Amino acid sequence: MAKGEIVERVVDYVVKAIVEEPEAVTVTMVDQGPNEVVAEVRTAKADMGRVIGRRGRVAKAIRAAAGAAAEEEGITADVEFLD
Repeated sequence: MAKGEIVERVVDYVVKAIVEEPEAVTVTMVDQGPNEVVAEVRTAKADMGRVIGRRGRVAKAIRAAAGAAAEEEGITADVEFLD
């Protein structure tokens, strides 16, 4: 299993469940060192607000889920939302 694969699956699943256009969602994993990955999330322009949420609450929850998934793999993870 590739490093960050669980994180990628979790982030992809959660983001696609939130947005109106799940086919427009892409999650790209970027290595940030031996034990760290960053999930770069891209969505349709109209869906970015949904993913970030009011005061960033949804984004914070997605990051927490990614962190828990990363812990399962013995690594650390962050999530970046790109437009």
